[in-house]
Amino acid sequence: MEEDASMKFFSDQNTSYADILPPREARARIEVSVLNLLRALNSPDPAISHLSLINRKRSNSCVNQGILTDVSYIFLSTSFTKSSLTNAKTAKAFVRVWKVMEMCFQILLQEKRVTQRELFYKLLCDSPDLFSSQVEVNRSVQDVVALLRCSRFSLGIIASTRGLVAGRLSLQEPGKEPVDCSACGSSGFPISGDLNLLDTTIMTSDARYIILVEKHAIFHRLVEDRVFNHIPCVFITAKGYPDIATRFFLHRMSITFPHLPILALVDWNPAGLAILCTFKFGSIGMGLEAYRYGTKTRTFASHYIPTVMMVFDSSVACNVKWIGLRGDDLNLIPEESLVPLKAKDSQIAKSLLSSKILQENYREELSLMIETGKRAEIEALYCHGYNYLGKYIATKIVQGKYI
Repeated sequence: MEEDASMKFFSDQNTSYADILPPREARARIEVSVLNLLRALNSPDPAISHLSLINRKRSNSCVNQGILTDVSYIFLSTSFTKSSLTNAKTAKAFVRVWKVMEMCFQILLQEKRVTQRELFYKLLCDSPDLFSSQVEVNRSVQDVVALLRCSRFSLGIIASTRGLVAGRLSLQEPGKEPVDCSACGSSGFPISGDLNLLDTTIMTSDARYIILVEKHAIFHRLVEDRVFNHIPCVFITAKGYPDIATRFFLHRMSITFPHLPILALVDWNPAGLAILCTFKFGSIGMGLEAYRYGTKTRTFASHYIPTVMMVFDSSVACNVKWIGLRGDDLNLIPEESLVPLKAKDSQIAKSLLSSKILQENYREELSLMIETGKRAEIEALYCHGYNYLGKYIATKIVQGKYI
């Protein structure tokens, strides 16, 4: 693709990952981009160049199949998309990028960290004509990451997290007392959105399994029943599709406790499988940043907050096994508890089947869902009693029935 020589941005480099930078360097990238824009406007032949952003669509995704490990993951290749002020479809998106960059520059100057939700309300107050929804802010933040090629953490934005953890795990943040995750009640312990804090947290555990739970309600039931006392495990939930902080937390656990199997308990429907696959392989939307959240190589300190520099090792993908629900569990569930697939289920199924990374036994499960036209939720197992979930998981583990 030919690039306008009058204006070169960081995304013009032939790499597809976002760097993790100290605040000073992140501010410098913003300043260079602004100076390049001003230079183009003040040139003898003034023009506003398009923004060249790494393409975050499926067509630009690639699969790295694990050779020396069981972990495979998704990453973004070098392909660009354009956002132009002269194109009616992308003009507002073009302006939003500069507004978000301006806001990030102020955040870094003030030595603050904000969530994307906080950023949305600030932008809503300052520029209501540009930002009317959280989705527009999230997309603009991803555009800035794709343009400057530095992570949102480097821009002063921390991950909003829905993640919870409970069970046989002790967490000790720097300078604080350890937290016993088995004594946090049925609500569990909230996973921090500060990835630097997660990376420096000391983890100790006598668990034998890590169990991912799709739903908050199921997590609550398992923790309230203290299933981790009978099955020595750690329960983690992201309350649906996993955010980057919960995925990074799981990745940290997999590195700290490499001998612990990671088992996923999700609904038997396309969305449940999609959630499992996001934990297992990563996501396209976060491809630029997830690529950098691997093994730590060194830490250096800025003038106000420690910042972690990382190089790619295995992204935030993990070797997750599917414990249930699966097709061979349908005999445990009454026919009346099976619900018809929805239109959205079919869309997700089609997307999953087109993925290069979906393994054969997962494809078989997905094909069975489509063939039967049915879906089953974990709660359907309550027909055997509210304490049945622990027995179900234990049976699966003893029999080694996970794929």
